[in-house]
Amino acid sequence: MELAIDTSTDFASIALSDEGQTVAELTWHSMQNHTMELVPNIVHLQNQTKLSPESLGAIFVARGPGSFNGLRVGISTAKGLALALNVPLVGIGTLEIEAYPFAITRLPLCPIHNAGREEIATALYQQNDDWQCLVEEHITTVDILCQQIERKTLFCGEIPPSVDQQLRQRLGRQAIIPDLAARMRHASHLAALGWRRLNRGDHDSPASLQPLYLRQPPITQRKVK
Repeated sequence: MELAIDTSTDFASIALSDEGQTVAELTWHSMQNHTMELVPNIVHLQNQTKLSPESLGAIFVARGPGSFNGLRVGISTAKGLALALNVPLVGIGTLEIEAYPFAITRLPLCPIHNAGREEIATALYQQNDDWQCLVEEHITTVDILCQQIERKTLFCGEIPPSVDQQLRQRLGRQAIIPDLAARMRHASHLAALGWRRLNRGDHDSPASLQPLYLRQPPITQRKVK
């Protein structure tokens, strides 16, 4: 069994899986209360499935980009469990998790998150013979992204309403944007991606796995009186 943990944004999700196949999942709107809610919800999910922590053979965790506090809580919890249980730890990018459920379309998949300062975090994935990352996670603007789109592309993720509107206006029929419910991120997709990587013998060191922020938090300097 595996435990998948995703606290990248206000929407948190955890799942228990068996070789990447979801057994149980819990997704909720956390509102940045990950510190208080994550571990009790993991215990609740294990109690519902009557599984003990000792039955876990791997931990999967979303590594960002996302909120600073949310990622710290999720990754630190995942590291602690992996070390305590002596099981493999696998980190998967949050944008990749959001793109993966649309792999069956075989279209270019462009997940989008608000990065602040009128910028967005994005990447590009596509399922051809295999699942591929075409463009790695980066920060850009909607204007630059639209200039780079040359064919019909599916946009997903937590797209801000203003960005959704700009994509539709600028790209017309080239922009496919599923409704919000279809775009919601689920830990079951993290579990599937985590198992694919683990099954190849690839995993992360708890000592070196770090959140992917793309932009470092601002440093508040002490005012000189």
